[in-house]
Amino acid sequence: MANKEIISTPNAPAAIGTYSQAVKVDNTVYLSGQIPLVPATMEMVSDDFKAQVVQVFENLTAVCEAAGGSMKDIVKLNIFMTDLSNFATVNEVMANYFEQPYPARAAIEVSALPKASQVEMDGVMVL
Repeated sequence: MANKEIISTPNAPAAIGTYSQAVKVDNTVYLSGQIPLVPATMEMVSDDFKAQVVQVFENLTAVCEAAGGSMKDIVKLNIFMTDLSNFATVNEVMANYFEQPYPARAAIEVSALPKASQVEMDGVMVL
Protein backbone atom coordinates (compact mmCIF):
# COMPACT_ATOMS: atom_id res chain seq x y z
CA MET A 1 0.00 0.00 0.00
CA ALA A 2 1.29 3.45 -0.90
CA ASN A 3 2.18 5.91 1.82
CA LYS A 4 -0.59 8.56 1.66
CA GLU A 5 -0.39 11.87 3.55
CA ILE A 6 -2.90 14.72 3.58
CA ILE A 7 -1.29 18.14 3.13
CA SER A 8 -2.87 21.14 4.84
CA THR A 9 -1.64 24.65 5.53
CA PRO A 10 -3.27 27.81 6.90
CA ASN A 11 -1.14 29.73 4.35
CA ALA A 12 -3.51 28.69 1.56
CA PRO A 13 -7.31 28.88 1.45
CA ALA A 14 -9.05 26.21 3.51
CA ALA A 15 -10.82 23.54 1.51
CA ILE A 16 -14.40 24.65 0.82
CA GLY A 17 -15.71 21.21 0.00
CA THR A 18 -15.03 17.51 0.23
CA TYR A 19 -11.35 17.65 -0.70
CA SER A 20 -7.86 18.22 0.73
CA GLN A 21 -5.48 21.01 -0.30
CA ALA A 22 -3.13 18.28 -1.51
CA VAL A 23 -2.47 14.58 -1.13
CA LYS A 24 1.06 13.20 -1.04
CA VAL A 25 1.58 9.62 -2.17
CA ASP A 26 5.19 8.50 -1.79
CA ASN A 27 7.15 11.30 -3.58
CA THR A 28 4.24 12.61 -5.68
CA VAL A 29 1.96 15.42 -4.50
CA TYR A 30 -1.43 15.97 -6.12
CA LEU A 31 -2.40 19.63 -5.70
CA SER A 32 -6.09 20.50 -5.56
CA GLY A 33 -7.37 23.41 -7.60
CA GLN A 34 -6.62 26.82 -6.15
CA ILE A 35 -8.71 29.89 -6.86
CA PRO A 36 -7.70 33.47 -5.93
CA LEU A 37 -8.99 33.46 -2.35
CA VAL A 38 -6.93 35.28 0.26
CA PRO A 39 -6.28 32.63 2.95
CA ALA A 40 -6.82 34.98 5.91
CA THR A 41 -10.22 36.22 4.75
CA MET A 42 -11.39 33.51 2.31
CA GLU A 43 -12.49 36.38 0.06
CA MET A 44 -11.56 36.92 -3.59
CA VAL A 45 -8.36 38.97 -3.84
CA SER A 46 -9.70 41.31 -6.54
CA ASP A 47 -11.73 41.45 -9.74
CA ASP A 48 -8.48 42.17 -11.60
CA PHE A 49 -7.38 39.12 -13.63
CA LYS A 50 -3.64 39.61 -13.07
CA ALA A 51 -4.15 39.96 -9.29
CA GLN A 52 -6.18 36.74 -9.37
CA VAL A 53 -3.39 34.87 -11.18
CA VAL A 54 -0.79 36.11 -8.68
CA GLN A 55 -2.99 34.99 -5.75
CA VAL A 56 -3.48 31.54 -7.29
CA PHE A 57 0.29 31.12 -7.68
CA GLU A 58 0.82 32.32 -4.08
CA ASN A 59 -1.75 29.76 -2.87
CA LEU A 60 -0.10 26.98 -4.87
CA THR A 61 3.31 28.04 -3.51
CA ALA A 62 2.02 27.72 0.07
CA VAL A 63 0.67 24.22 -0.53
CA CYS A 64 3.88 23.14 -2.28
CA GLU A 65 5.93 24.37 0.68
CA ALA A 66 3.61 22.63 3.16
CA ALA A 67 4.27 19.39 1.26
CA GLY A 68 8.03 19.88 1.52
CA GLY A 69 8.65 21.21 -1.97
CA SER A 70 8.43 24.32 -4.09
CA MET A 71 6.93 25.48 -7.34
CA LYS A 72 10.00 24.18 -9.20
CA ASP A 73 8.88 20.67 -8.24
CA ILE A 74 5.61 20.95 -10.19
CA VAL A 75 5.77 18.66 -13.21
CA LYS A 76 2.21 19.22 -14.50
CA LEU A 77 0.13 22.38 -14.22
CA ASN A 78 -3.50 22.70 -15.29
CA ILE A 79 -4.87 26.20 -15.81
CA PHE A 80 -8.59 26.87 -16.10
CA MET A 81 -9.77 30.32 -17.21
CA THR A 82 -13.14 31.80 -17.99
CA ASP A 83 -11.57 33.79 -20.86
CA LEU A 84 -8.68 32.29 -22.81
CA SER A 85 -7.82 35.73 -24.22
CA ASN A 86 -6.17 36.37 -20.81
CA PHE A 87 -3.57 33.69 -21.48
CA ALA A 88 -0.73 36.18 -22.16
CA THR A 89 -1.22 37.54 -18.63
CA VAL A 90 -0.93 34.01 -17.22
CA ASN A 91 2.36 33.52 -19.07
CA GLU A 92 3.66 36.88 -17.83
CA VAL A 93 2.89 36.08 -14.18
CA MET A 94 3.99 32.45 -14.50
CA ALA A 95 7.48 33.62 -15.52
CA ASN A 96 7.84 35.05 -11.98
CA TYR A 97 7.19 31.64 -10.39
CA PHE A 98 8.89 29.17 -12.75
CA GLU A 99 12.24 28.84 -14.48
CA GLN A 100 13.17 26.56 -17.35
CA PRO A 101 12.63 23.72 -17.72
CA TYR A 102 8.95 24.57 -17.33
CA PRO A 103 6.35 22.02 -16.21
CA ALA A 104 4.01 20.34 -18.65
CA ARG A 105 0.87 22.42 -18.84
CA ALA A 106 -2.71 22.60 -20.09
CA ALA A 107 -4.75 25.77 -20.45
CA ILE A 108 -8.48 25.33 -20.74
CA GLU A 109 -11.32 27.83 -21.10
CA VAL A 110 -14.33 26.97 -18.94
CA SER A 111 -17.74 28.57 -18.62
CA ALA A 112 -17.54 29.16 -14.86
CA LEU A 113 -15.37 28.58 -11.79
CA PRO A 114 -16.13 28.49 -8.05
CA LYS A 115 -17.00 31.83 -6.41
CA ALA A 116 -17.01 33.53 -9.84
CA SER A 117 -13.23 33.25 -10.04
CA GLN A 118 -11.65 34.00 -13.42
CA VAL A 119 -8.84 31.46 -12.95
CA GLU A 120 -8.12 28.18 -11.16
CA MET A 121 -5.02 25.99 -11.22
CA ASP A 122 -4.11 22.54 -10.01
CA GLY A 123 -1.09 20.38 -10.57
CA VAL A 124 1.18 17.50 -9.77
CA MET A 125 4.45 17.90 -7.92
CA VAL A 126 7.25 15.33 -7.64
CA LEU A 127 9.67 15.66 -4.71
